[in-house]
Amino acid sequence: MTVIGLRPATPADSEYCFQLHEAAMRAYVTAIWGWDEQTQRDFHARVFRPGCWQIITVNGADAGMLHVEHQPTEIYLARIELHPDHQGRGIGSRLIRSLLHQARQQGRDLTLDVLVVNQRAQALYRRLGLHEVTRHGENNIKIRMSTKPPQPGPIHRS
Repeated sequence: MTVIGLRPATPADSEYCFQLHEAAMRAYVTAIWGWDEQTQRDFHARVFRPGCWQIITVNGADAGMLHVEHQPTEIYLARIELHPDHQGRGIGSRLIRSLLHQARQQGRDLTLDVLVVNQRAQALYRRLGLHEVTRHGENNIKIRMSTKPPQPGPIHRS
C-alpha cells in the first residue's frame, strides 16, 4: 500500500520545490507566458514559504508539495504539485479528498485556482465535486473552482 505523508518544508527544500515546479508545471507556464528560467526563479524566491508549504512524501520519498490556507469561510488550496513520476496514481485525489472532508466537517468550502490550460487538473477537480465559479487573472488565465454551490445567474426575460 502507498503511504502518503506530509512534512513541513524547510529552507533546504527551496531548490527541490523549484525543480518540482518546473517538472510539474513547465508545459502549462510555457503555454501561457513562456518559460524564462530567471523569471521563474525570481517568482519562486518571492512565493516560497517554508513555514506554510508542506512536502508530500510517498513511501518516505519526496514526491510533491502542498500549500493550504485556512481562511474563515473556506479552505483555500493555494498549490498542489506532484512530480510527474507520481501523477496519475491517486495521490493528489487522496490529499484533496482529505481536504474536502476537513472542509465539510468545519462547515467551509474548499476553493482553489487552476490555470485554464491545465485541463487534466480541472478534470480531476470536477471528478472530486468542485465546479467553476469564475475566471480571472490576465486574459482570464485562471479558473476559480469551489465546492460552494453556484450562484444562480440573472433571469433573462424576453
